[in-house]
Amino acid sequence: MRYPALLVSTTLTLLMAGCTSPPASNTGLQDGLDAIGSDDFHRHIRELSSDAFEGRAPFSDGERMTLDYLESAFVALGMQPGYQGSFRQPVKLVSITATPASMHFKVGDTHMEMAFGHEIVQGTTRNTESINVSDSEVVFVGYGVVAPEYNWDDYAGLDVTGKTVIILVNDPGYATQNDALFSGNAMTYYGRWTYKYEEAARQGAAAAIVIHETAPASYPWAVVENGWSGEQFHLETPDKNMSRAAIEGWITRERAKALFDAAGMDLDALEDRAEQPGFKPVATSISMSSSFDNALKYSTSYNIVAKYPGKTDEAILYTAHWDHLGKNDELIAKGEDGIYNGAVDNATGTAALLELAEAWSAQSVVPNRSIYFIAVTAEESGLLGSRQYVMTPSVPMSQSVAGINMDALGVYGTTSDVAVVGYGSSELELILTNAAAHQNRDVVPEPHPERGYYYRSDHFNFAKEGVPFLYAKSGDQYEGPDAAAALANQNSYTAERYHKPGDEYDPNWNLEGLVEDTRLFFRIAYTLAYSDRWPNWNDGNEFRAIRDRSRAGE
Repeated sequence: MRYPALLVSTTLTLLMAGCTSPPASNTGLQDGLDAIGSDDFHRHIRELSSDAFEGRAPFSDGERMTLDYLESAFVALGMQPGYQGSFRQPVKLVSITATPASMHFKVGDTHMEMAFGHEIVQGTTRNTESINVSDSEVVFVGYGVVAPEYNWDDYAGLDVTGKTVIILVNDPGYATQNDALFSGNAMTYYGRWTYKYEEAARQGAAAAIVIHETAPASYPWAVVENGWSGEQFHLETPDKNMSRAAIEGWITRERAKALFDAAGMDLDALEDRAEQPGFKPVATSISMSSSFDNALKYSTSYNIVAKYPGKTDEAILYTAHWDHLGKNDELIAKGEDGIYNGAVDNATGTAALLELAEAWSAQSVVPNRSIYFIAVTAEESGLLGSRQYVMTPSVPMSQSVAGINMDALGVYGTTSDVAVVGYGSSELELILTNAAAHQNRDVVPEPHPERGYYYRSDHFNFAKEGVPFLYAKSGDQYEGPDAAAALANQNSYTAERYHKPGDEYDPNWNLEGLVEDTRLFFRIAYTLAYSDRWPNWNDGNEFRAIRDRSRAGE
């Protein structure tokens, strides 16, 4: 699906009607576009993802180096401090390092022990030094969804207080590919594991365990194992997260099936039942016990916020997360590569922030609106830095015009398409389509809406506050003689290097596609910066009512 050219032209004209016009000369626009180039991208990505930065984990030497690097770069580009007179916005976090522990299941006289790592992972968000759940009854709750708008309640008729809920990943729409269920193939927020743990806590569960499957999760078990091993970060909360389930975790599909087999239950049949409207939770004869200790550490991480001032403090926002997964000392001690460099995820987006700042500094016409560059922390731990920003923003959400999020951008060459994550969400896509026309590129939906990327990066926190946010990047229609190899590299990155030590900088990368995308992002913000109009979410979008109330001062 693409926006027809006539519709784009007409709708964009209406959207921008009455706007204050950009400068009569396009010198500023062209100067900004020309300032964005591949040499600087190579330099920034190479540095930020080098072994010296140790994977850019919060609370680490890598964080200190990253913050210093970004602040120095913004200062050199003439940017102003963007948060209460500082470039650094504090984000109070608690790190929890759980002792790896097995999970024990009992079915009658049969005992099954699931080993941490290759069979289960588990941890807690509770700020406590020990966790103990004993003989907790196991309940199968399907997809673990309570969605009144879909007339769906996987917890209906059963009190799970103190129990262990086992949950399927993704949602019934993806499982059935039925467009009449949820959003069909496209994952809804109900399909995200973060939602499933939140709902389990609201239901009073003692433990919540998600069954992993590669296709509906959109990543292999190794991503879960790596992501849940070692230090985990959470925002400090007044209740120390004691309202959450004591244990949150994952189990492999193979071991979950063996567990249900031992209880005389057919997991395949249970999954089929869970896909149907009217599903009710299923009690089992299984009980779960687990205990482990936690090492707690309280500290402060930081977002970096820089500002290019306009005539007003109405804000256009660029965001990218600077953090990654740090390092694994056990692997390093064995002589293996244990540094999660995060070159694509997300040194690319962080470098784009710097390139965009350079683009704005290269043009001399003062815009009507201010431009903010926000490098957020702890995205990999649950979008924590962006959550902190929207709670204590530099500019109120009601005065934030729109935003562009940049995460894991393309490094394999130019494409004829621009893929929009969450396609069809807001009027920003019309401005994007107009900008893409200058590059003879088509704007298309993301190729894998079932993976739920819309809910997996920092723009989501802003969207929940009503701010229209664009999340777009190069698509998969590569150009040139190496197009097939480029697409193969893109696919192998997801399968083999994403969230693994293999996500490393390659000097042979073709970053011209990254340059084109960043120029698009500059042109979009340039268009809005001289406007007095406010793009909105499209009719029917779940965030439009929030935006309307915010703009009305409610």
